[in-house]
Parts: sequence; C-alpha cells; structure tokens
Amino acid sequence: MTEIKKVIVNGVEYEVSVEVSDDGKWHATVEGTTFEVEIPDSGPVVKKKRAGGGKKKKSGTVSANIPGKIVTIEVEVGQEVEEGQVILILEAMKMQNEIQAPVSGTVTSVNCDEGQSIEANVPLVVIEPKEE
Repeated sequence: MTEIKKVIVNGVEYEVSVEVSDDGKWHATVEGTTFEVEIPDSGPVVKKKRAGGGKKKKSGTVSANIPGKIVTIEVEVGQEVEEGQVILILEAMKMQNEIQAPVSGTVTSVNCDEGQSIEANVPLVVIEPKEE
C-alpha cells in the first residue's frame, strides 16, 4: 500500500510517495526519483489492517432492528447459549423471525415477555460472552 506524505527537508516541503515492500524495505519516491530508505533499529514494519478486516469483539446485547411481537422466548437467565442458537422468535410484518445469539456465553437478563409488543433497537436479551 502506498501512502503520500508531506515532508520538510532543510526547509523545503516535498510530497513523498512511501511504500513498504514485502521484504520490509521502504521505498520513497520524490519528484519522480525513487530511493530505498533504511531505518536502523526501527524493528519490523507493521502493516496497517484494513477497516473491517480485523476481528471485532461482538456485543452480547440482542435487539430487534424492526418493531414486532415476541412469540416465544427460548432462554432464561443463567442459561448457557452458543453463538447462532435461537434465543427467541419475533413476529414482524406477519413473518416469524428466529433471533439468534450473537455470541456464546451466559444469559444475564431477559428484558421482554412472550406476547409483548416491542420497539426497534430495544435490548431484549443480554448475554455475557465467554472468556477466551
């Protein structure tokens, strides 16, 4: 990945294109001329991760993104659940939707009742994720 940086050398500002090769060497291009740059004692080059490419910590709070009615609740406080396990069924727009656990862990609270109408984005179930 190439980055464009502005640098000042002896009071003169330059626009520099900086790229790190697979072998860890730096290449800087200034006004059409490319230089190989070494930085002693800098350690290995750490490449930046792309946005969304890393593993994010998932939330254990379960909410519905649309309003609806709770048909059944499949879990209770203190119960262990696995990621992807159906924890409740929500009826919205005349469709029954299985709501799944986003993480594996222990159910710490259930904030709804069967037959209850709920609004969108209201926490329904909270799961304490397992320690990894």
